[in-house]
Amino acid sequence: MKLFSPLALGDLKLDNRLVMAPLTRTRSGQDGVPGPLVVEHYKQRASLGLIVSEGTYPSHAGQGFPGQPGLVTDEQIEGWRNVADAVHADGGRIFAQVMHAGRVTHEATTGGREVVGPSAIAIEGETHTYEGKKAYPTPRALREDELPSVIADFVQASKNAIAAGMDGVEIHGANGYLLHEFLSPASNQRDDSYGGSPENRARFVAEVVEAVVAALGAGKVGIRISPEHNIQDALETDADDVRATYRALVDRIAPLGLAYLSVLHKDPSGELVQDLRQAFGGPVLVNSGFGEITTRDEALSLLDNGIGDAVVVGRPAIANPDLAYRWREDLPLNEPDPSTFYTDGAEGYTDYPALQH
Repeated sequence: MKLFSPLALGDLKLDNRLVMAPLTRTRSGQDGVPGPLVVEHYKQRASLGLIVSEGTYPSHAGQGFPGQPGLVTDEQIEGWRNVADAVHADGGRIFAQVMHAGRVTHEATTGGREVVGPSAIAIEGETHTYEGKKAYPTPRALREDELPSVIADFVQASKNAIAAGMDGVEIHGANGYLLHEFLSPASNQRDDSYGGSPENRARFVAEVVEAVVAALGAGKVGIRISPEHNIQDALETDADDVRATYRALVDRIAPLGLAYLSVLHKDPSGELVQDLRQAFGGPVLVNSGFGEITTRDEALSLLDNGIGDAVVVGRPAIANPDLAYRWREDLPLNEPDPSTFYTDGAEGYTDYPALQH
């Protein structure tokens, strides 16, 4: 079973090829500091080959959700240091996912800070804020001369993650947040050198990755993308444009020698993902998406058939802290409770029982 064989990933060697997906859990309070409960949650899951943390904001304006942790303040960095130390003490590996929410937020979440995006186009619908549900605001389009400071925020947050003892960082270029907003022609309608053509729309994401690699080294940096996921109005419905956009991105970052490319897509074995995998030339982590919960059989099949180098799993890792053991031994699983995914406290977070202690 290839799923349980070691894997070299950048500067790391993983004990198995099961990767915990970055999962929004909103347990870090209004100050964005991971506390003892967060430490326990990640420590429990240290037997997975690699943990990718929930999305952490690189600036206060980049916060997307109440209770989301950051990588900005000294207290937040110290909180993550406690997490990293606990995971390492149990033999685990952990990357911090660096995520700027872009327009997927509200001033009532960001402490009054302006909501920004590539273009002044709002998401339809409402978001949860510290003041209750509110309609998404129309973001202000970032000026070209502001982009270097956003890149600098990604770099500083990534340095902060390493200072906290994390093994590396995953740049969040997926799921409709700021970097994905630049990639999508629905959310990026700029007429400067960061909009229009596929190459232009891929440019900002590539520049963020290049800057973080320059600061940390390529072996400590991965990136997550979700082509055609069509979530949070970052629509990508023209197959030719999708292929051109993501090939432009991958062709630009492939020479950097990143630790990995993580792809969320409903058809990992399909032509798009496999074309991007070949172009990337390094380890590719596959995640078949939100539509269905990844099963043991699917995870085994993806690797045994050479579809990817590791499998990223979400809900099974939420409900089964010892997922690697259960899947290796083909044991029954705990069922995840979706009603507790985004709540406070230990319920549905640290109270799922493990078979192996």
